[in-house]
Amino acid sequence: MLKSGKAPLAAALAVGLALTVAACSSTGGKKAAESANQIAAGKASTPRMTVAFITHQAPGDTFWDIVRKGAEAAAAKDNVTLKYAADPDGGAQANLIQNAIDSKVDGIATTLSHPDPLTPAVKKAIAAGIPVVALNSGIDDWQKVGAMEYFGSDESLAGESAGKRAAAEGYKHVLCIPQEQGSVALEARCNGVARGFTTGKTDKIYVNGVDMPSVRSTIAAKLKQDKTIDLVIMLGAPFALTAIQSVQDAGSSAKVATFDSNPQIPTAIKSGQIQWMIDQQPFLQGYLAVDSLWLFKVNGNVIGGGKAVPTGPYFVDKTNIDAVAKYAAGGTR
Repeated sequence: MLKSGKAPLAAALAVGLALTVAACSSTGGKKAAESANQIAAGKASTPRMTVAFITHQAPGDTFWDIVRKGAEAAAAKDNVTLKYAADPDGGAQANLIQNAIDSKVDGIATTLSHPDPLTPAVKKAIAAGIPVVALNSGIDDWQKVGAMEYFGSDESLAGESAGKRAAAEGYKHVLCIPQEQGSVALEARCNGVARGFTTGKTDKIYVNGVDMPSVRSTIAAKLKQDKTIDLVIMLGAPFALTAIQSVQDAGSSAKVATFDSNPQIPTAIKSGQIQWMIDQQPFLQGYLAVDSLWLFKVNGNVIGGGKAVPTGPYFVDKTNIDAVAKYAAGGTR
């Protein structure tokens, strides 16, 4: 027990210490508390920030509509002005990044489908003090270019998983079809298929993804030429739907499988026109890319611990399509 006279002194010291701490933290502590409150809130009221969201979307490729919906959902929650821009050409995409730098955005989210021409632009952004995160493509390059985080599927693993599944299902001749030449993600998928498919033959042909009639005729011609092809693996949902027509045009018995989804893919899986789909959860890629830049700005958070944050691969077939279909109908899967 404290002797008489010491208790009041201890109380006074405690009050003084509390006042000192309060005074010292009146700016930093209050600001930190406000940031914590914003993170916990359903919708942020933090100061408006601007994020440039730059992809290699080709005209008409509806896959990117899902990515963009995710980005827009995060932007709405985080009080972010989202500036979306896209170009399938690597040099042109680099120019879009330069435009974002010139406009002094608060953050940049970009794909790295063609890393060589994009690297100098990304490094310029970082040198200008603009945080950059990568998504969707460039899992082997995002750290080299200096991006802070990466959100996407390991496409090499996804391709290998597809090849192994095709082998397990008894196929003998697999055709993998990229819709864009030079895309590191698409090449990783097909290379992975070839590694995983150890029980037969694999082929690869390129199609022009911005010319769907050409896609249809090119695939049909290949199937007419080689009747031994029994599985066609497409690398995007719209192209898979076209491949179904190509199989019919060629009078082929080949089956179709695909990467990625859109609102029509679940129906095609249920009907048996598509055997299975590999989902990389594009909505999640867009959402996490934008949300991560907001978290970094308001709370200094960096996601992933220096490693890529995987959003896939995830197989979808008749056994689990109902769980995905309702979200695909809304355009978010």
